Amino acid sequence: MRVPDHEWYCAGAEAEIALMAVAVSGADLSGTVPTCPGWTMGRLVAHIGVVHRWATQIVATRATAPVDRRDLDTGFPDEDSGWAAWLAAGAAPLTAALRSAGPDAPVWTWGSAGRSGWWARRMLHETTVHRADAETALGAVPAVDPAVAADGIDEFLANLPFARRPREHLGSLPAGESLHLHATDSDGEWLIRFPGPDGGIEWSRGHAKASAAVRGPVSVLLLFTYGRVPGSDPRLTVFGEQSLLDAWQQKTAL
Repeated sequence: MRVPDHEWYCAGAEAEIALMAVAVSGADLSGTVPTCPGWTMGRLVAHIGVVHRWATQIVATRATAPVDRRDLDTGFPDEDSGWAAWLAAGAAPLTAALRSAGPDAPVWTWGSAGRSGWWARRMLHETTVHRADAETALGAVPAVDPAVAADGIDEFLANLPFARRPREHLGSLPAGESLHLHATDSDGEWLIRFPGPDGGIEWSRGHAKASAAVRGPVSVLLLFTYGRVPGSDPRLTVFGEQSLLDAWQQKTAL
């Protein structure tokens, strides 16, 4: 399996944007997105497309402070039929900016890295999960490359203490408890302990006994980690405290 590098993330983001654009082409934009409560398909497409353009602006200008999304020239389409093409059109400027910057250009990030490579990784996984949201809403079963899914779990756990909503709730996870994720179709196991330092979480790769465990395909574990599928999903096997899994998903939802 290839070790992820900057180009791997750039190419992956490019591919995921194309897949999502195909998925939403011709979709009813007023339709609901069950995995994003309160959202329509139109809102989902607009959100991810704006995020792509926001990241492009940050990386291209080497911004060292947050960029206000309201200042972006989003170029929203005039007709509903144009949204899929608008989404796809964001890929080239984004990946050009990321490739030009390389992985180590100092830029603002909401995570801890402060480097352009953080955005390449973030755009791959943000787009992958929202592509899965769109496909699920349209009645399809999302497929995620196992390598992407495993890295997506790593990235989710690394960013969690910095994410605006979850960081307010991590300290209220049951003290002394832990969660184990075990991929059944690839080499991937994660142990998550809480609370960790500063009231957040502590996590590592590897096998260990935990208060609760979830086993299943790594792509489904990714969606579980993001709160897109519950522990009761038939593709998953759960051991231990179901209430702990519910608390985890409630308090870490992005």
